[in-house]
Amino acid sequence: MQKGLRRKDLLGLKDITKEEIELLLETAFSMKEVLKRPIKKIPTLRGKTICFMFFEPSTRTRSSFELAAKRLSADTINVSSSQSALLKGETVLDTLLNVDAMGIDAFVIRHASSGLPHFLSRHTNASIINAGDGMHEHPTQALLDMMTIKEKFGKIEGLNVLIAGDVRHSRVARSNIYGLLKMGAHVRLFGPPPLVPREFEKLGARVFYDKNKALDGVDVVMGLRIQKERLKESFFPSIREYRKFFAITPDDIEKLSDNVLLMHPGPVNWGVEMDYDIMKVKNNVILEQVTNGVAVRMSVLYHLISGERDNEEDIN
Repeated sequence: MQKGLRRKDLLGLKDITKEEIELLLETAFSMKEVLKRPIKKIPTLRGKTICFMFFEPSTRTRSSFELAAKRLSADTINVSSSQSALLKGETVLDTLLNVDAMGIDAFVIRHASSGLPHFLSRHTNASIINAGDGMHEHPTQALLDMMTIKEKFGKIEGLNVLIAGDVRHSRVARSNIYGLLKMGAHVRLFGPPPLVPREFEKLGARVFYDKNKALDGVDVVMGLRIQKERLKESFFPSIREYRKFFAITPDDIEKLSDNVLLMHPGPVNWGVEMDYDIMKVKNNVILEQVTNGVAVRMSVLYHLISGERDNEEDIN
């Protein structure tokens, strides 16, 4: 295994290198082997403390980060807006500084404000891990998506990956676009024009509005949730209209190669961006993505908190 990341924080994939992504994925596969053992715990982060600051609802991300920390033997604490001095008017920065003064090694932060983890990272020596900031990025989700793709195909380079749905409001889409392109994949985007504006082509992705053209020759289909909580205006006439022209159905997948992967970061709006019957599709890896999420987050915590390692003794 290579030595650790040359950075204090993981704020996004826009500014991370291909080599760093490869390192994180390589370590994630090692961590997944640990998770297959009868005793799924290693002492790598014993004595380290991680603070989870989640100010938006989360099931998969929060649970997998907490489980990853426990598997690495770290101590954890939680701060939420509903149970902290934030209700008394304290700022998020003040909250972080006060908790940081207790001796925290890393903060895992999810917040509705884009850029907040970047701002907070400038005020602490602890590592900051972005668990989703507004409509900006969600780097660990993209890493687990790439791990799942590499696990199935043995590579990422050269694959055609379609991201379909509400790209405009999706931090998952942005991180995947940055990461997949750096790893040599070809990225396509599909959905209604208001939710998939042409401006995304400036990032290197191709935009499609015709489903048949979007799906032609793809290796991976990644659905995205229609983020109703962020839709302050009407971006399409109706759910029925969206479903008719843009939903991914079993019939769509049946027309493709038998090796095509079906993915979704969750939660899924069943009957909107995807039919529930799609769970029966042969290469549906939605739940495998969740499994890989623990391994990826173990990898991120390992590299950011434990520092550079000269060998692999602590994860063997």
